[in-house]
Amino acid sequence: MKSITKILAVIFAALFFNNIANAACGKITYANMNWASASLMANVDKIILEKGFGCEVELVPGDTMPSFTSMNEKGAPDVAPELWANSVMNPLKKAVGEKRIHIVNKNPISGLGEGWFVNPAVVEKHNIKTVQDLLKRPDLFPHPEDKSKGAFVGCPAGWGCQLINNQLFKAFDMEAKGWKLVDPGSAAGLDASMTKANERGENWVGYYWSPTTLIGKYDMRLLDFGVKWGGDDNWHNCLVKSEQECSTPKKSTWVQSEVYSVATDNFKKTAGSDAMKYMKNRIYPGAVMNSMLVYMDANQAEGEDAAMEFMTKHEKIWSKWVSSSVAKKIKAGI
Repeated sequence: MKSITKILAVIFAALFFNNIANAACGKITYANMNWASASLMANVDKIILEKGFGCEVELVPGDTMPSFTSMNEKGAPDVAPELWANSVMNPLKKAVGEKRIHIVNKNPISGLGEGWFVNPAVVEKHNIKTVQDLLKRPDLFPHPEDKSKGAFVGCPAGWGCQLINNQLFKAFDMEAKGWKLVDPGSAAGLDASMTKANERGENWVGYYWSPTTLIGKYDMRLLDFGVKWGGDDNWHNCLVKSEQECSTPKKSTWVQSEVYSVATDNFKKTAGSDAMKYMKNRIYPGAVMNSMLVYMDANQAEGEDAAMEFMTKHEKIWSKWVSSSVAKKIKAGI
């Protein structure tokens, strides 16, 4: 009897402390950012934090600048799952230094970034793997109005990347090498240009970013620039400016995209060390994220439905982000 009593006492104690740990997590506000990959991540986090750690997660509308500004000044929302940090790097560093905000994951999606992309056939059939390879073959990308020239599709007017692509076009002396820079006119025009080429089996090269639906749908390949980083001064004081402001751009790789999952100090204290560890472990393989974006586009799925699809289809991935006991609780709860 004594041994049975001891066993029961241990069980009840374990349950008691587990409930306390879950209750301690409390309420967390989460930025449900207004693009597909970030919305998917927010909804997956909601499932895992609620089912696995006993948190109460409220999703609130979000975007890069307003979400960060609110976190920085008001301490809410508690988490931004996919913060493209280059645009807020200085105030973010200050907030991190003052321990108001924590960078809980510096690489939530592998293989993300922006730059120059080509069709997979270009890489496989013509061995075009770097920008240096590309520059030699304008004939593979005939311009619609001048077949003797190669067409490079840049960014629409008004986008920050338009200036960068214009300057890199000049730095790599592409006009003299037989290329013309194409302005797609709009985001829709840029997407249509890539879609049209791929659907017709034609070659395409231009600026884009990942993770995105089109990169996943057509398996587009990011080119290595084949040169070294041109330096901070060249990038920040020349490549991001107009030709009138800087007429002597130098060759460079694209600046590294800094994309973080960030959380307030309240999240760190409220959710606890296990939830912080989960956030640190939570890395989506780029190919998987792109496949999920293709799913969302094809099925017109919002973040909530896509999260359930991810949890069902990719258990082998998310179960590695948490302990086996937490994984079991999550699986039983969905």
